[in-house]
Amino acid sequence: MMELKDVLESILFSAQKPLMVKELSTICADAAEHGGREFAKVKAREVNEALETLRAEHEAAGRTYRLTCVAEAWQFTSDQDYAPWIKALVGQKQRAPRLSKPALETLAIISYRQPLTRAEMEEIRGVSVDGVIGTLLERELVEIVGRADAPGRPQTYGTTQIFLEYFGLRSLEELPNAEELQQIPITRPEAPVTTGEDTSDDEPEQMSLEEVTADNDKAKTPSTDTDDAGEEEEDEDEFVDEDDDDDDDEDAGEPAPEGARQTS
Repeated sequence: MMELKDVLESILFSAQKPLMVKELSTICADAAEHGGREFAKVKAREVNEALETLRAEHEAAGRTYRLTCVAEAWQFTSDQDYAPWIKALVGQKQRAPRLSKPALETLAIISYRQPLTRAEMEEIRGVSVDGVIGTLLERELVEIVGRADAPGRPQTYGTTQIFLEYFGLRSLEELPNAEELQQIPITRPEAPVTTGEDTSDDEPEQMSLEEVTADNDKAKTPSTDTDDAGEEEEDEDEFVDEDDDDDDDEDAGEPAPEGARQTS
């Protein structure tokens, strides 16, 4: 008996683009005109369950291709381990340049807070986003989704299906929330190692009471010699002072020269 998952596998294998669940349901209904009436009234829930079963079977089989869902659309994709041979088959396509840091910041704001206006983006970022919005619109990662209920009716922006394909997301629900972003572990650098210094934690040795007393005695000895030298200098000064006094007395007793008397 033919199963729904086998029918879906044949459709996706022959499809030229990814197909959403709604499109697969429509194809099953249209097949009744060509003789395929078994799944003409299949529901979207049944299609989704059959696709999940089919994907699990391909994962378990370990084939060179997988059934994946990107931007809510299903398709068969080759395993990335075989990329070199596939590139040789289809040729290396020139990839678009990577997004700049300001573009990624603005795109993250739009993806989490959409729909929002340019003024709201600039309020969050603190800088103008005119040039960045132009780049994102050109890359078809964002689009105008409506107008805000504000003076002037400014345009509002949101992400596109290409945005989901670019980041390999099934839907916006797979975006990491703010709490997960804050819980990303941060590797802190190790403390630098200082060379040429003693980094040991040993405490300095303490001196005994006898060593302290001996050091004090040695410190007192030079001061005694200094006192003795000072006393000898005082004796010499006293001896010199007595001689000077005698000389002064003798000079006072001598008569002054005549020239000096006349001058006075």
